Amino acid sequence: MTRTPETPLPSPKECRRLREAQSLSQADVAAALGVTRATVRSWENGRTTPRGTNRDAYVRLLTGAQEVTPHQENPAPALVGAATGPVQASPDRAEPAPEPPSETPPASELAPEPDPELGPDPAPGPDPAPGPEPAPGPEPELGSELSPEAEPEPLSPSLTPDQAFDALYAFCAPALVRQTYLLTGRRELARESVECAFQLAWYRWPEVAMDRDPAGWVRATAHEFALSPWHRLRPRHRNPEPPPAAPADRALLDVLLQLPPVYRRTLLLYDGVGLDLPETAAETEASTPAAANRLLHAREAVATRLPELAEPKELHRRLAEVASAERLHAAKPTTVRWGGEQRARHWTRAAIAFTVVLIGATTLTLRTAPDHYEPPLAPGATVHGVPPRVAPGPLSAEQLALRAKLKGETVSGPERLVPEAG
Repeated sequence: MTRTPETPLPSPKECRRLREAQSLSQADVAAALGVTRATVRSWENGRTTPRGTNRDAYVRLLTGAQEVTPHQENPAPALVGAATGPVQASPDRAEPAPEPPSETPPASELAPEPDPELGPDPAPGPDPAPGPEPAPGPEPELGSELSPEAEPEPLSPSLTPDQAFDALYAFCAPALVRQTYLLTGRRELARESVECAFQLAWYRWPEVAMDRDPAGWVRATAHEFALSPWHRLRPRHRNPEPPPAAPADRALLDVLLQLPPVYRRTLLLYDGVGLDLPETAAETEASTPAAANRLLHAREAVATRLPELAEPKELHRRLAEVASAERLHAAKPTTVRWGGEQRARHWTRAAIAFTVVLIGATTLTLRTAPDHYEPPLAPGATVHGVPPRVAPGPLSAEQLALRAKLKGETVSGPERLVPEAG
């Protein structure tokens, strides 16, 4: 079967220029194509590229060749189109994007190959009965720092580094602490992870400020620090913290903590924060089929223990409720910046002290080390067949008298004996 060639797509920079030339925002493009704003942003950043019908409609919208109907049906798989949707409604969109017909896409479209960490996919079973429709009302924010409607504006060049950092911290830290709590189940570890991530961001602020997604950089750092296996060696982390007060929240958190860390993180990023599948796979450093497979297995594990959360939309709502019920608060940005600076000073002083000690040890070694080679002395060995040397013993009386007589003679010796004539 022949394959239809894809529509030529301009470069990401050109796509952004064409969109701005038509006075369109990323939200307008997302509403016209029926995708999320984060997806449009990833297209313009070059992280992902549109495919299929989305690609044709995107090119037509940028070039103005054909009018695209708003809220056009998204032909991409259900997992790519953010089945859970954002937490808050966008003020510049008249109505939300249409939801996909099913909460999970077919296995042939999503994960054709099994995840090597878990094994082959389980046999498909009957779909669980959908739970009751939740009552409409305001929902707590869980992934507001990366939701398409709550995306922060680019950092203005007129801001000072302190102001830009404080703006990023005020925008991301509250929701990031709640996310990290869902990953670890520990309140203090969640706060500490977020503070360490922002301290590292302040230490590398020129790199973070120029990053395409500063909020994603900080989120990935905080999640990696929170899921580090070295925390289990700390004395204060050996005892579990008190669980949530509500039984339903305690049951959901218990199910999440029983999942493997990579599955838990994938489920949180997709169903909690609202990232699309390619961005979730990139942040967890996995391929897109592997991330989709992890997501399916994590959803299945949650639905097995809690059947009422089989629908992704309901799971997203419950994740936000559990995270918001703890009333977690982040530290002030000035405190975080001061802590990061103090930490940098300590590490700098430690590096200088280590360098001085290393130089001193090297100098002492050079002064005390030998400057030439001295062959080692061979150990002594016994020689057989040679009589041992006998030392002289004490002199007898006659030998002593003879020695005294010889010493009393003149230096030239005794007089010569001359024979007499007879």
